[in-house]
Amino acid sequence: MTSFRAKAPLRISFAGGGTDVPPYPELHGGCVLNATIDNFAFGTLRARKDDLIKLRSLDLDLEVEFNACDAVSYDGKLDLVKAAIKRLGALNSHGFEIFLHTDAPPGSGLGSSSALMVALVGLVKDYKMLALSNYEIAELAYSIEREDLAISGGLQDQYAASFGGFNFIEFDRDRVIVNPLRIHKDTINELEHNLLLCYTGKSRRSDHIIDDQTQRLVSNAKDTVDALAQQKELAVAMKNALLTGRLDDFGDLMDLAWHTKKKVSSRISNLQIDEFYEEARKKGAMGGKITGAGGGGFMMFYCEFQKRHLVAEQLRRMGAVAAEFAFEPNGLQTWRADDARSTQ
Repeated sequence: MTSFRAKAPLRISFAGGGTDVPPYPELHGGCVLNATIDNFAFGTLRARKDDLIKLRSLDLDLEVEFNACDAVSYDGKLDLVKAAIKRLGALNSHGFEIFLHTDAPPGSGLGSSSALMVALVGLVKDYKMLALSNYEIAELAYSIEREDLAISGGLQDQYAASFGGFNFIEFDRDRVIVNPLRIHKDTINELEHNLLLCYTGKSRRSDHIIDDQTQRLVSNAKDTVDALAQQKELAVAMKNALLTGRLDDFGDLMDLAWHTKKKVSSRISNLQIDEFYEEARKKGAMGGKITGAGGGGFMMFYCEFQKRHLVAEQLRRMGAVAAEFAFEPNGLQTWRADDARSTQ
């Protein structure tokens, strides 16, 4: 029996995060600079001969079963999966099984939930034989997360996972423009050589941080409004530094971007994160930041390479775990495989 497979890459965001969170794009227009890495959200869909739908998440150690003709209930158990199959009309079919796994824990700050949604859309798209572009896949993934499930967040993660690679993404009131960046291979290799990605040992829910940012933006809090405007400027400056191979400037701009990001909301950082950052700087990091909305998850540092191991060792002593990675040029990938051992 044929199984449908999909994988979508996770991402690291360099600058502009927060300007992709509504209502900022509608009010001012946003932009972000990000890149996908070789960590993925994986999915498999296999048709069944009966009407049973089985959903399983390896990360959550959770399995849900229901009949294809049953009404879908959002009860906190694999709601992302239920919403995707409902929106794409997969409930109007025979039964099937979906198995999911991601390379990073929930709340990592690497866009894992959105990458998983993009992988889900890819699976159901192939299963239902739907013709969808990368833009349409990203738009659907965003709509399911933010509208159907009312999960707070921005737009960048779905587009990063769908398109892949280095992108400068612009957000306006009624459109998103993904600008792929042609970064010289030497620059990419040097970035991989000098960047350090580490897990702080604490996952986080970003909802309260995003809600606080939104409330401050709507109330026109000067610190937040000014910081988000500067984030856009820094995203452009860091993009230009990458395109011209000025990585020392890139590292310095990352430091400025982090201090600017913290002004968006007091909840973005905390004492532990500040201590990680200060110690990393003392050991030779030129700049760094939280990779997502804030509060925990992964941190990223740009280091002088001869001091990168010193930064990693100091962070390890403080309880963080270094994670090896490389940049991933591809976005969502789907394919089919023959599952010879299937019993259904």
